[in-house]
Amino acid sequence: ADDGSGGDISIPSFLMFKTDADQIKAEVRANHMVQVEMQWALPQPDDRVEYDLWTTPSDPVSKEFQKNFKSVSQALGDRAYFTPHMYVYDGVKSNCQGLDGENMCFNLCTNNGRYCATDPDNDLDHGISGADVVKESLRRICIWKHYGEQDGIGKEWWDYTSEFIERCDNPDYFANDDCVKDVYKHSGIKGDIVDRCIRDSGGLDQDNTNTFLELEMSAQVKRGVVILPTAFVNTVALRGGLSVDTVFTAICNGYLEGTEPSICKQCDGCSDFETCIQKKKCNGRGGGGVSMHTFMGSILLIAALFGGAAFWHYRKTREDMRDQVRGILAEYMPLEGDDGHIGSPMDFARKGGTESLMT
Repeated sequence: ADDGSGGDISIPSFLMFKTDADQIKAEVRANHMVQVEMQWALPQPDDRVEYDLWTTPSDPVSKEFQKNFKSVSQALGDRAYFTPHMYVYDGVKSNCQGLDGENMCFNLCTNNGRYCATDPDNDLDHGISGADVVKESLRRICIWKHYGEQDGIGKEWWDYTSEFIERCDNPDYFANDDCVKDVYKHSGIKGDIVDRCIRDSGGLDQDNTNTFLELEMSAQVKRGVVILPTAFVNTVALRGGLSVDTVFTAICNGYLEGTEPSICKQCDGCSDFETCIQKKKCNGRGGGGVSMHTFMGSILLIAALFGGAAFWHYRKTREDMRDQVRGILAEYMPLEGDDGHIGSPMDFARKGGTESLMT
């Protein structure tokens, strides 16, 4: 199992808990045969799935997912509980805060170097700064606290994220307060509630600790997040590409057997996934997107056509062979039979080969 730090390991290997490993080693030392089976499966504790997304406002990989997952989140309803997490670097551990409390990492950090983020455009003098990313991260945490934490769906949070990506996600408007207010307006969020949340949590100025950012840093260490973006379903990290349909499939696999919501049964594996989510009905499954009725009808039609062609070929081949035999026999001289009758080999051909030429 690769936690993101195993890129330099080239032999087949995986990690396991020491208590399990000790039992296996004991059996090996006792010269007993040991057989170990590896299984990948999501925990299925109950009829509600918990899923998380770890990302940052500047992460380019997760933007498409954040723009399009709202409809899935609403379709799952209260049968799935979502929690967004913002990845923030610990500036104190990264030596971005000096011994005198001074910010040593320029505009990558807030709170005198306590909370930091990487510069998205790698230009400390222009564009979006790391401090801008930290500020937007805290804003999204506060939006979730007031508009999503209670129901685990967070329609306004998804709306805000999608609108921000469309309107403000560029160097000119990322940190523009007027652009953020416009996004508030289009997503139905009250800016004064969010601003008060930011202040009450500790703010982003001076050498103050921020409650929400501290909680995020503790959670990312506890969860072992080392790759961004990372989605978790029932505490299990999903590896591979982050897409709407893969996360949806993982969520549907996380329910206790027999408790899956109807949207999972209707749309999991559907070829036209987005339409299925919107209409709650799948018009076709598999890569071809055709119904089973159409598929079976096509198979029967093709089989009938091939069968007809084979029968026609058989009849034509038989007629051609008969004509060839008649032509060959016609070249021979008439033969005299036992009764003195002078017969012709053509007599045999005319009778359809029912009599033998041999006596």
